[in-house]
Amino acid sequence: MKYSLLRGMQDIFPETIHLWQYVEDCAKKTVESFNFKEIRTPIVENAELFLRSIGEDTDIVEKEMYIFQDKKGRKVALRPEGTASVVRAYIQHSLFNNPAPQKFYYIGPMFRYERPQKGRFRQFHQIGVESFGIASPVIDAELIYMLKMFLESLDIKNLNYEINSLGCEKCRPEYRKVLFNFLADKVTNLCNDCQRRFKKNPLRVLDCKLPACKESLKNIPLILDFLCNDCKNHFLSLQNELDEMKISYAINPRIVRGLDYYTRTVFEVTTTMLGAQNAIAAGGRYDTLVALFGGPSTPAAGFAIGMERLIEICANSLSIKPEKNLVYVAYITGQVEEKEARKLVRFLRNKEISVETSYEEASLKSQLRKADRLGADIVIIVGEDEIKKSLYKWKNMKNGLQGEASLDELVDLIRKSNVNN
Repeated sequence: MKYSLLRGMQDIFPETIHLWQYVEDCAKKTVESFNFKEIRTPIVENAELFLRSIGEDTDIVEKEMYIFQDKKGRKVALRPEGTASVVRAYIQHSLFNNPAPQKFYYIGPMFRYERPQKGRFRQFHQIGVESFGIASPVIDAELIYMLKMFLESLDIKNLNYEINSLGCEKCRPEYRKVLFNFLADKVTNLCNDCQRRFKKNPLRVLDCKLPACKESLKNIPLILDFLCNDCKNHFLSLQNELDEMKISYAINPRIVRGLDYYTRTVFEVTTTMLGAQNAIAAGGRYDTLVALFGGPSTPAAGFAIGMERLIEICANSLSIKPEKNLVYVAYITGQVEEKEARKLVRFLRNKEISVETSYEEASLKSQLRKADRLGADIVIIVGEDEIKKSLYKWKNMKNGLQGEASLDELVDLIRKSNVNN
């Protein structure tokens, strides 16, 4: 084979794409009921957009971004996440002049050059939402509630919701100072990544997953003890809202997220249905990002869901079939029969029915064998007698039922079969 997939990429075939479409449709129905509207941003953006928003000392920027120069020598990047692009669009098109909240959702591919593993690819897909203009923790709670509605619509069990607050520009500097002093005499025991993070952004040390680092950080000061009054009240209000919504959650003061733009609320959703890689969604508040990009001061919040992990769960827990049955129109060899079969195929396709037929001369037996191999649900046979009577023989390949039907009866029969599929 001369060419093959690049490492960390995947082909998604028709046999499984209907599951992707089902998940996407469920997501759209859920978020649109909260008045989120779809936005589509470019896959390629100015690299500086991500360098500034994500943070230059984060793993994404240091190790994982696909950055290259275009033909004009501009530094561009494949988007590693969706929020920065949506914020750029929000400012560039002056959407802040519209009534708040402005709510958007997106579904699409992201790119990170990280080590491929189960459920993690270099081109991966996210469902994301962003809400602009509301500072109230009611929005934060609503995002978590919306996420819960969506995941439960997919019958995903054993969901755990964890929340934290990262404070704001007023209280975080004091915490960074305390954290820096705490880590100063332990830094030699930390991994190379954490030693580098310690110098640039000590909060990122909290994000390390290595057991040795976790052990060294057992008694680390927690940011919740350093929140200013505004951030404390915001976090308490979030908890009250979640209690009101009857959402069970845990406070995890070690959640910092891998992106620098978060302020105040951060949250993660995990499930035991995935094994070690158990996180399926995460998000939080980013009240300073719009201003950082040159827009007006605008509170904002959002989350993103990793689709690959979601699909892995759904493939094991849901039995989702294609929405439309496949109909195969077979015909007895002959010019008149073939012409009538083509006419029937066009008639059914105009009724938005998925139809396949033979495009070359073949025996009826061969056509029926092909219909079976294609997984056709219903086979319709066109022969001389069928043309004379305007009644067509049909057979349901799944349950063995068969009979004769007129054109209109065929359409009803196929549609009922789709409903019962």
